[in-house]
Amino acid sequence: MDNASITDVWDRVVGSQPDPEQWLVMATGVLALLAVAPHGVWRLSRNAITIAHEGGHGLIALLTGRQLDGIRLHSDTSGLTVSRGKPTGIGMVLTAAAGYTAPPLLGLGGAWLLAANHITALLWGATVLLLAMLVMIRNAYGVLTVVVAGGAFVLVSWLTDPEVQAGFAYVVVWFLLLGGVRPAFELQRKRRYGQAGDSDADQLSRLTHVPAAMWLFLFHAVSLCCLIGGGRWLLGPVLDQL
Repeated sequence: MDNASITDVWDRVVGSQPDPEQWLVMATGVLALLAVAPHGVWRLSRNAITIAHEGGHGLIALLTGRQLDGIRLHSDTSGLTVSRGKPTGIGMVLTAAAGYTAPPLLGLGGAWLLAANHITALLWGATVLLLAMLVMIRNAYGVLTVVVAGGAFVLVSWLTDPEVQAGFAYVVVWFLLLGGVRPAFELQRKRRYGQAGDSDADQLSRLTHVPAAMWLFLFHAVSLCCLIGGGRWLLGPVLDQL
């Protein structure tokens, strides 16, 4: 690849793309909601939220100086991220808190990029994150799900026209925002019936001596605030005309 080609690719990634049609923004939101609300569909689509959840654990573990041993993703949409380091302290707390907060925060960041018309940057950034995560996957099902997700981003980024890329990007961001809300409610229900004794909230409670219910409240607050803020960015042009 010559310098001119590299420059063209760079300009494409960091440049801005035209605003999508308002109907597309609305339609992708509805499509994402249909991937989150029905229980049967959610059992499959939740795998994408698990990727973001465990990726959040892994990323923060690395950023706080812990050693990341590996990530496992399971067919029941559960996951496990194993890191080594000091068993207490701020690094461990941030790592434990990153799981439930990662999908909505990623959605919020994606909404900000889309509001700034950086559709290509979002697609390529997500591809890079998935490739980095793939290196740390330690089971076959996890490899399969991350490869499928990463492959979808690569194919859309390279082989489709701008309208399809915009639609795909908006679906992904809406899904992270909407899908980031549901897991905290699921965890709340499981804890009510004593089915999640070693959840992230309970681990955080043991680490900080703050009741698990307060950490659960934090998960709810982050996900709902991200949905409101991200939704406002995505629907900005629509709301401005009302």
